[in-house]
Amino acid sequence: MNQTLDAIGPRLKRLRQRRELTLAELAQETGISASTLSRLEAGRRRPTVEQLLPLARVHGVTLDELVDAPPTGNPRINLRPIACSDGSVILPLTRRPGGIQAYKFVLPRGRDDAEPDLRTHEGHDWVYVLNGRLRLVLGEHDLVLEPGEAAEFDTRTPHWFASTSAGPVEYLSLIGRQGERAHVRAASVSKGGGPSRSG
Repeated sequence: MNQTLDAIGPRLKRLRQRRELTLAELAQETGISASTLSRLEAGRRRPTVEQLLPLARVHGVTLDELVDAPPTGNPRINLRPIACSDGSVILPLTRRPGGIQAYKFVLPRGRDDAEPDLRTHEGHDWVYVLNGRLRLVLGEHDLVLEPGEAAEFDTRTPHWFASTSAGPVEYLSLIGRQGERAHVRAASVSKGGGPSRSG
């Protein structure tokens, strides 16, 4: 994991230079400060989940391509889990750059008194909790989502995700560029007993 994380800095710099972007221009596109981007590229700081996602989106690469994660997981669909320095794991579920990207996140047990580190970036996010309790700070709202609950929001709104002291949390996330939203179809039972569609 350490070797994988240490190699991200030079790769980020190559991707930025290939697009002929300055640090200031990349900061504007990702919502990450230019000083932080500089430290990431120089290897003086390891990226967090919140930083990796907008960087992969802006550079037009998948998350596992960005970190060059080793091929592990189910060989039939070549899932490549990415372990982060904070103990969280990201499992990319889509392989193509651009469009809506799907991920599974596993966050280790957290602290209820953790101070939110709110981030913003271009895009739209849809989140669904599989197991555990997910704390979502979204603007002025401080929410705890239970298994089976979902949230959808514009990522230009300051936001932050965390687990709680109750234990680890697993959740799915669909992330798209600004204007791209997840469209969910749900089947419900009508009064006549047959299924009806809403979406």
